[in-house]
Amino acid sequence: MELILLILGSIALFAGLAGAILPIPGPPLSFVGMLALEYSGYAQFGTSVLVSIGVLTVVVAILDYYVPIWGAKRFGGSKWGMYGAGIGLLGGFLLGPLGWIIGPFMGAFVGEYLHDKNPNRSARAAFGSFMGLMAGIVVKVVLCLVMLIWSIIEIIHNI
Repeated sequence: MELILLILGSIALFAGLAGAILPIPGPPLSFVGMLALEYSGYAQFGTSVLVSIGVLTVVVAILDYYVPIWGAKRFGGSKWGMYGAGIGLLGGFLLGPLGWIIGPFMGAFVGEYLHDKNPNRSARAAFGSFMGLMAGIVVKVVLCLVMLIWSIIEIIHNI
């Protein structure tokens, strides 16, 4: 059973890293991998580490949905642009990996353009949404890498 948990935990950690870029929940998947390794006996993270990383995982997962919307607002977008970025994000998930990158950008642009018909301001808000999305990806990749590297160190230490 321990070997199965080791294998499943390792797969979850690597899938989580891929999910930090692809439209699957990367950090939660990586965290599940850490939990599997903890219960396998091949790694001993400790309660405080697991709780801390679990809280970070929840925070990052929640912020992942709001950062593109915030980015649109930060770069001069109105509520129309923020709502457009949110709708574009949701619609983009239906279109696959390219859609979740383009969706918030296009949603913010269309929302802003419907609001004040200014293409320059609309493009700026859309850029902010895109930058927010990219910032979210960087944070997710870093968190997943921390979990992966920490897990590898623990496995090596406990072999």
